[in-house]
Amino acid sequence: MTPPKGTDSSLECAIILAAGEGTRMKSSLPKVLHEVAGRTLVGHVLHAVQGLSPQQIRVVVGSGREKVEEHIAAISPKAVTVFQEKRGGTGHATQLALAGISPKGSVLVLAGDTPLLTTQSLSQLISFHHNGGFSASVMTAEHPDPTGYGRIIRADDGSLLRIVEEKDATDADKIIFEVNSGVYIFDGALLASAITKLTANNSQGELYLTDVLEIMRQAGGEVAAALIDDYVETLGVNDREQLAESGAYLRDRINSDLMRAGVTITDPTTTWIDATATIESDVTIYPGTAILGNTTIKSGAIIGPRTTLESCTVLEGARVVESNCHEAVIGKDAQVGPYSYLRKGTKLGSGSKAGAFVEIKNSTVGDGSKVPHLSYVGDAKIGEGTNIGAATVFVNYDGVEKHETIVGDHVRIGSDSMLIAPVTIGDGAYTAAGSVISEDVPPGAIGVGRSRQRNVLGWVLRKRSGTKSAEAAARHAGSENGHKRG
Repeated sequence: MTPPKGTDSSLECAIILAAGEGTRMKSSLPKVLHEVAGRTLVGHVLHAVQGLSPQQIRVVVGSGREKVEEHIAAISPKAVTVFQEKRGGTGHATQLALAGISPKGSVLVLAGDTPLLTTQSLSQLISFHHNGGFSASVMTAEHPDPTGYGRIIRADDGSLLRIVEEKDATDADKIIFEVNSGVYIFDGALLASAITKLTANNSQGELYLTDVLEIMRQAGGEVAAALIDDYVETLGVNDREQLAESGAYLRDRINSDLMRAGVTITDPTTTWIDATATIESDVTIYPGTAILGNTTIKSGAIIGPRTTLESCTVLEGARVVESNCHEAVIGKDAQVGPYSYLRKGTKLGSGSKAGAFVEIKNSTVGDGSKVPHLSYVGDAKIGEGTNIGAATVFVNYDGVEKHETIVGDHVRIGSDSMLIAPVTIGDGAYTAAGSVISEDVPPGAIGVGRSRQRNVLGWVLRKRSGTKSAEAAARHAGSENGHKRG
């Protein structure tokens, strides 16, 4: 489909048909709310339609009405929902959507389960329609397996005669590979008139929107079929297998676009990036990585391998290796991982580090500060240039409430320290290794919170006789006695 130049591509109304039961999904969740590549199915369609800047959007809902309406209100507040209580076919759904309005411009109608459609292709269809002065135009595709799709019947001159649904198709019709995408653009006034003349004279007993084309043609209008270049855009989702198939197509499309824009993805087949993510050029992404939600990654960052980022911000030059991060901010030139877990509210400053087997939650780590390994940091503020020793635990929960720990600049927390919140460690202070710190440590002081070691001699031989430990202790005692006699 080649778009003509210089044509009016304005759109008065877009109608999205999203009322289907989706029984083949075998799910309590309405079909159009299943997610792929960071958006719901209907969310992808709405995103493509919003790029056309229609004057109004109407979404026909049915199954799972309340959930679908709530979702649409959240992602497209200006869209109007229309309830189809009884499923009566695409023609009936369109009738409901048009109730109460008298369109004079163009009306776009499409399904809510086609996540691969793009704004560009929809815009080309609208331009094709306006340039030809057609009463109606339908987007078509040559599908390698047309089973289940309505077939496009053309006249000898290539013009559109009619669309035959699969269940009404003859054997001759079924060998046609050009199929109906379910995407239509109409002259709004003609659509409003023609749709009142629909009848349910078909095997399904439903009102077919496709019959509107024949009604318009018989009334002297001209209808056209616009063949799209890539049939993949027209693929709908009816079951979990098709959902996964769409996900793979979207993955490849997203990764291809990013690589063309200067992002290095070393293994695109194992890298899953949501459509909602933003990644700048000169980012490197290693295999097994998932970048989800509204994640933003700045230039020069290195992500992966085997890393998940969900709605995170990663600044320039940061590196995240084999880690799981959710709603975290990772500062410029910061290092994360391997095996780090950054939870909601984590903010790592420039040049900071969250190292191996570190978990951080709702905490700020200042510029140049390090939590190198085997530690938990929760509900804390850590200043600049501070080092948190291995196996340190910020004890933030008293069983009822969470409390905050404040650690100043250039502090040295000894390994295996327990910081019992609420507590403050002043600038330049130290804590001794193995300490339990439950009181504030003044700036420049060292906090020591451990008792003096006491050795109980002979305890193993008395209390654990017959064990390997007792045998080893006895051998050692015997060798020492022999040494003393010698």
